[in-house]
Amino acid sequence: KSVVKSGLCKRALVQLSYAIGVAKPLSLFVETYGTEQGSLTAEDITSVIKIAFDCRPGAIAKSLALREPKYQETAAYCHFGREPVTKDGKKFFEWESAKDLSKYKSMNSAQLAEELKSSNYLTRWVD
Repeated sequence: KSVVKSGLCKRALVQLSYAIGVAKPLSLFVETYGTEQGSLTAEDITSVIKIAFDCRPGAIAKSLALREPKYQETAAYCHFGREPVTKDGKKFFEWESAKDLSKYKSMNSAQLAEELKSSNYLTRWVD
C-alpha cells in the first residue's frame, strides 16, 4: 500500500516469507507488473522496503501494538479497508496507515543502493 500511495509504482504485490524460529524475514519479493514510476525498478522498490520497514515479527507486533486489548472492535465488519482511528489513546486499524516513501521517488538506482548500504537493514533482514 505504501509503495503505491507514495507513487513509486501504480500496482504492487509484496511477498514476505518467514521460517519458524528465525527472527527475520527470509525473503522479500516485489512484483510491480511494469508500473514503476520514474527511473525506479522493482529491485529498487525492494531496497526501499528494506530501508523503510522492519518486518521482524517482534517489530510488527510492537508497531501494531498487538499486546493492547483492542481487537473486539477490529473483529467486526472486516479487518481491512477501514480508516485508521485513535480512541481513548488506542490506535485501531494501524495496518491501514501508509508510510510516506515519496522521498525515494526522485532517487535513481545508484542513490538507492548507497542509501541501502548506509542503512542498518541487515539487522532487520536476512540477506
